[in-house]
Amino acid sequence: MVAEAEDTDDESYAIDCPVLATERLVMRAPRESDLEQLVALADNRHVAEMLARMPHPYGEAEARAFLAMASSRRAGIVYALTLAGTGTFVGCAGLNTTDRGLELGYWIGEPYWKRGYATEAAHALVDLAFQKTSIQVLHASTRVINPASRRVIHKCGFQYAGQGMLNSIVAGQVPVERYRLDRKTWASLRNWVHF
Repeated sequence: MVAEAEDTDDESYAIDCPVLATERLVMRAPRESDLEQLVALADNRHVAEMLARMPHPYGEAEARAFLAMASSRRAGIVYALTLAGTGTFVGCAGLNTTDRGLELGYWIGEPYWKRGYATEAAHALVDLAFQKTSIQVLHASTRVINPASRRVIHKCGFQYAGQGMLNSIVAGQVPVERYRLDRKTWASLRNWVHF
């Protein structure tokens, strides 16, 4: 999933950052104690190439800047994704304000791919967005070469809304697919049928 770098100051998108618990994850605000695991997972070109704002290489300075940005919540909310049983950091997810509105974003560290963590986190954030704001549409986008992210987006009920270009720090100008989920569709999918 990619998140645009542009943000807005629209207060209608403001959401508190409550701790969220899913079946296997505890989603909470990122903190200093995540630094080592954050660097270990984020310093991966395969992850960074799929995102707009993640640099590569990714070291302690980049992780500290990310933690500062996450705590400011200026452009939305960011969650650290941790395993419920062990507290192991596995990635991040959030809701970002963009020129189109509120957008879902996520990344999972490569050792934790193909386990359904992104879908689990995305479901929780979609519910949070519609329950805690008055938005009528939630947005998501993915690089056209990222079928795993596309599957997550589809499992959340998003519908294709077109293509665009994104400026990625690592990959440059890249094509993306844009998706949208409206409140009515979300309400009909609240029980999250597993595909």
